[in-house]
Parts: sequence; structure tokens; C-alpha cells
Amino acid sequence: MSTPTHERAASHPHHADQDRLVQPSQLSPARRALATVLHSRELAILLVLALVIAVATVRNPTFLFSGNSWRDLLLTPSMLVVLAVGQAVVIITRNVDLSVGSTLALTAYLTGRLFIDLPGIPIVAVVVAGLLVGGLLGLVNGVLVAVGKVPALVITLGTLYIYRGIVLTWAGSDRINASDLPRSFLSLGTRQVLSIPVLTLVALVVLLSVGYYLQTARGGREMYAIGSDPDAAVLYGLDVRRRVLTAFVLSGALAGLAGVMYAARYGTVSAGAGVGMELEAVAAVVIGGVAIFGGSGTVWGAAIGAVLLVTINRALPILGIPDFWQRAVVGALIIGAIVLDRVLADRRRRTLAEARDES
Repeated sequence: MSTPTHERAASHPHHADQDRLVQPSQLSPARRALATVLHSRELAILLVLALVIAVATVRNPTFLFSGNSWRDLLLTPSMLVVLAVGQAVVIITRNVDLSVGSTLALTAYLTGRLFIDLPGIPIVAVVVAGLLVGGLLGLVNGVLVAVGKVPALVITLGTLYIYRGIVLTWAGSDRINASDLPRSFLSLGTRQVLSIPVLTLVALVVLLSVGYYLQTARGGREMYAIGSDPDAAVLYGLDVRRRVLTAFVLSGALAGLAGVMYAARYGTVSAGAGVGMELEAVAAVVIGGVAIFGGSGTVWGAAIGAVLLVTINRALPILGIPDFWQRAVVGALIIGAIVLDRVLADRRRRTLAEARDES
């Protein structure tokens, strides 16, 4: 005669965890959804973000309650959110793209040159050009990584300097000024819809689209499988080369879009645009809970990590923290996120091992 599930759980303390592990369907959809939210890394990061905003606002109310503070709070992280979404997809496949800052610079300068050299060109055409050029630069990375079998860290570190060199050669000491750009384009950097900046809405559309693809489409789920175990993915018959190519093209295209956003936001573009933003994008992704070794995490967390990173950089000076310690805080967040990821991964492995041994 079989023993009821609740009696097994009572007689052995590990059975309750095992039952939850192998029989999640016993919970109602609402309870499963609530449990997922409460245990999500994204919620923890969101709470930290809210805490940073609250402390900075208490110290200086103008941080949140002033004419442009709300707009700046939403607008300033928008470009980094777009970069972080593309970076997250690449890292999920167990790769990294260090060329996104240089891609942003190249497409930002391209944006200005298009308006100067082709007067009257539609803004939509410029946006498409930025996406296409960025996607092409991402394709170069993807081909070298997926087809050439060269580590992404090496390839994208090389293209970081190559793409930056192209911008330096092209731009030289010249720069694009706001007076060179159409007012209708520059207004995108300040225009709001229902008190939400247009560039923030663009970042939200990108986030929702990519997040939906990763969570629902077969290709998105395969990217997680590839990042979890590339060798097993090959044996299973997944098209690893195609998915890695897709990830790099997407990252490049979004960096190109971020370049167009950069030109609209600041109006002035020089060869030094976007310097260091590749590291900020990686930091945002890691802080947002995406495993640096691939296979887990979400673009939602990466986006929140980007907002947290920018907000911290704005808040720490208000709190009177010197520049050195501002950088140290960001570094500590990155290290803490990686350590936490390893601890959680080890805990999951132990739980699965115990469940397997006791079954």
C-alpha cells in the first residue's frame, strides 16, 4: 500500500522539497506565479532600486521632486537599457559582446553624417540605417565566433578597437553639433508622451519584444539551452551556429539603435561617444541576474540592472560619496551578483541531487 504524499513529507524533511520539485503542477497557477515573483532576482533588484531612490530623495528631495528629475530618472538609462537587452541575449548563449560601445559611437556619428550629407532624409530612414549598420557589425562578430570558433571575448575585444578606429579615422577631430541636426530629430530626445520620454518608450518596446521572444519563441528557449550546455545542445540537434549568429546580430542592431538614440539625446557626437559603455552594459546584465556563464537570467533583470546602475551613479554624489567610492560600489555590486549567482547555482544542484538520490 502506497504512502500518501503528505505523510512521506512529514516523515522525511527532504520529501517536501522533493515533492515541490517534481510535482509543481499541484500548485495552482496563481500560487506558482506568486512564488516565482517572490523568489525572483528581478524583484530583489527592483527593491534595491526603490531603496536607492528613496534614500537619495530623503537626502535631497530634488532628486525625484523637481522639474526634470522624473524625466531624467526615466530618460538617462534608456540607451543603456537597449544595450543591456542585446548584451543579455548574447551572454545567455554563453558569449559576450564587448564591441557595443564602439558600435554605438559609429552609428551615432553615421546618424549625424546622414543628416548633414543628405538634407531632408526621413528620420525613419536614419533609424533603419542605424539598425542595419549595427546589425552588420554584429554579424561580423557572430560569424567569427559561431563559424570561426574563436572565443567571443577575443573577437569582440578586437572589434571594439577596430570599430573605434573606424570612428576615429572617419571623424578625426570633427564632431557633430546640435545645429547640424534637424529640430524634429533632436526633439525626440526631450519629447514626452503622458510624461514618459519618447526614448524611454523606445527602450520599453525593445525590452518587451525581446523579452517576449526569449520566453515564448522556440528560438529564444534554444538560446537558454545553448548557454546551459553548448555540447549537449549540439548533440540534441539544435542549430547552435544560427542562434549565436542571431544573438550577435541582435546585439549589434540594438547598439546601432542606441547610437541613433545617443545622437537624439545629446545632439553632439564625437569620436569618443560611448567609450566604456560596453562595460556598463555587461555590468548591468550581471547585476540584473543574468549568469555570466550563460543559460539563465532574463532581459527584464538586465533592464532593471541598467536603471539601477545609472540611478546609483546619480544618487551617490547626492549622498556625498567621493568618486572613488562610487566606482567601488558598482564594482562591489558586480562581484556580489556573480557570487550570489554561483551560490544559487550550487544550491540548485544540491537540491536536484538530493531529490534524485531520494526518489
